[in-house]
Amino acid sequence: MMKILLTWLLLILSTSLMAQSKKTAHTYRLDDPNKRPPAKIQQVAWLAGSWSGTAFGQQFEEVWNPPSAGSMVGMFKLYDENKGVNFYELMLLVEQEESLSLLVKHFSADFVSWESKEEHINFKLVAIEDQAIHFSGLSFYRTGADTMDVYLAMRMKDETVREEKMLFHRQRP
Repeated sequence: MMKILLTWLLLILSTSLMAQSKKTAHTYRLDDPNKRPPAKIQQVAWLAGSWSGTAFGQQFEEVWNPPSAGSMVGMFKLYDENKGVNFYELMLLVEQEESLSLLVKHFSADFVSWESKEEHINFKLVAIEDQAIHFSGLSFYRTGADTMDVYLAMRMKDETVREEKMLFHRQRP
């Protein structure tokens, strides 16, 4: 009986691990889109609130509303105090295919979309841990009650992949 249970457990673990691999030092890729982990929006409710920090050598602000109706909506602004806004993002964290997806649409400083009207970036969930959320190419690591590090795997023009670290601090009223 114990041998059957151990074999079953190893099979489940190996199947879930086969669906993901490392993309960069802190991010993962979803190798098999049919093996997404089950998840509900309440599992990431700790993201709700106002955040600020640094990324790409500039400052940012990010806000997430609390979960409702199977989704969370977020807004992001990257800027330099002296040069103004670099870009904006509208984000939708949504229950999709019994898992989670983070949908992102980018806008220039004059609010012109980078993607066409129908397009957006879709970061599909790879794994959820106690203090981390891993989407394909994007990982959120909760480092404290009011801090997190976010890592983004970015494909460069020469096809190499570079990891960008963003430092987040929760803003309290």
